[in-house]
Amino acid sequence: QAQLVESGGGLVQAGGSLRLSCAASGRTFSTYVMGWFRQAPGKEREFVAGVTSGHYTSYADSVKGRFTISRERAKNTVYLQMNSLKPEDTAVYYCAAGQIYSIGRLALRNEYDYWGQGTQVTVSS
Repeated sequence: QAQLVESGGGLVQAGGSLRLSCAASGRTFSTYVMGWFRQAPGKEREFVAGVTSGHYTSYADSVKGRFTISRERAKNTVYLQMNSLKPEDTAVYYCAAGQIYSIGRLALRNEYDYWGQGTQVTVSS
C-alpha cells in the first residue's frame, strides 16, 4: 500500500529554518510529481511547491526565494527546506504525489493522488 509520511515539523521563531521530509513507501514515485501543500486553520489547503521527476520546480509566490523543494530518488524521499520563516507560514504541511503531465497543473490540488497525514509547522513572532 502506497504511503507518504512527513516529518520535520515543529515550533520555530520567525526568521528561523526547518527542513521537512516526506518518505514514500509501498511503490516507487520516481515518475510522479511530488508536491508540498499547507493548510492553516480556517483556510483552504494551498500549494507550496512541486518538483517533477526531471527536477523541474515550481513555487507559490509567497514562498519563492525562501523555500526549496528537492527530491532524492534513491531514498524515495522529497524535502522542503524552509528558510526565513514567517508567522504566516504557520500551517499543517502535507506531502503529495501525482502523475501530472502538464507543468501548468502542478499547483492544482486535485491532480495529486496520494497524500500524507501532515506535519505541523508553527512560527512564533
